[in-house]
Amino acid sequence: MDKINIDLRGLNPAPVTPFNRDGSIDFAAIKRLGSWLAGIDGVKSLTVLGHAGEGTYLDREEQVEVIRAFVEAVDNRIPIIAGITLEGSANAANEAKRAVQAGAKAGLLYPSHGWLRFGYQKGAPQDRYREVYEKSGLPLILFQYPDATKCTYDLQTQLDITAQPGVFAMKNGVRNMRRWDTEIPVIRKERPNLQILTCHDEYLLPTVFDVDGMLVGYGNVAPEFLIEMIKAGKARDYVKAREVHDRLLPVTKAIYHRGSHMEGTVALKLGLVERGVLDHASVRSPLLPLDDKGVAEVKAAIKASRLSKVM
Repeated sequence: MDKINIDLRGLNPAPVTPFNRDGSIDFAAIKRLGSWLAGIDGVKSLTVLGHAGEGTYLDREEQVEVIRAFVEAVDNRIPIIAGITLEGSANAANEAKRAVQAGAKAGLLYPSHGWLRFGYQKGAPQDRYREVYEKSGLPLILFQYPDATKCTYDLQTQLDITAQPGVFAMKNGVRNMRRWDTEIPVIRKERPNLQILTCHDEYLLPTVFDVDGMLVGYGNVAPEFLIEMIKAGKARDYVKAREVHDRLLPVTKAIYHRGSHMEGTVALKLGLVERGVLDHASVRSPLLPLDDKGVAEVKAAIKASRLSKVM
C-alpha cells in the first residue's frame, strides 16, 4: 500500500444530492449540507455521488459540479471522496481523473454493475482497481457489496485488492454476519493498516465494535449520534452503543426498513427537511417521492428520536 494520508477513522457521511423542484442541482443546499456536516467534530470525510447521492442519475458535467460544490462547501476542513461507478475499467479510470480534477481526494470504486447479475471472472475486480488507480492516481476505497449479490468479493479477492498500493480503506456492507464474523478478523490480521468502515446502515450496532468508522448515508440525518456510537464501539461500551441504537431505532426503521433500500435516499432527504437543512425532498427518476404515509413516518421518527433542527 502506498502511503496515503487520509484518516477516515470516525464518521464518513455519504450526503444526498439536493435538487431544486425543477430537477436541477440545488447548489445553495449543497453548501448548507456540506458546511454543516464538515463542522461536526468526528466527521472525517464526505463521500459524494454514491447511492444516497443519486450519483448515477447525474450526467458527467453534473457529477464534476457536485464534487466541486462539496469541496467548496467543506472549505478544506475534510476530504471529499467521489463515488466511481462507470462500467468498463478504462471508463472508470477516466471518471476518477475527472474527480481528481474537481478536487476529490479519494474514490469509492463500485463493482462493475454487470457483475450484480452475472458474477465476475476470477481476477477481474483486482484488475479494475489496479487500472483505475494506475491511470488516475486517485486513492481508492474497496466497496464490498452484499452477499446476496453476485458481485460480492470472496475473502481472497478482498485480500488481493487491499494489498494493492492505491487501496487504503474498505467500505464493507456484506450483510451476512457469518461472513462478517469470519472474514473481518482475517482482513484485520493480514492488512493491519487498512481502515475498515461499516456501511450497514440498518445493522450498525452489531458491526460497530469491529471497525474504524462508518461510511453511511445515515450520516446525513443523525451524524452527532452516530459519532457517539462509533466512540462507544471503540471503547467496547455496549451499553452506550445500545443506548444510541435504541434512540435512533425509529429513524432506522423509517429510513432503512422500507420495501426498497433505495427508498432510503428519499427518506434521508425528508429527514433533512425535518432537521432544517433542506427545504424539500426532490429526487430524480427512477426514484419516486414517498407517499403521504411514508412522509408522516419519517417526520414522526425524527421527532421520536429527538433530532432537533440545526438550521
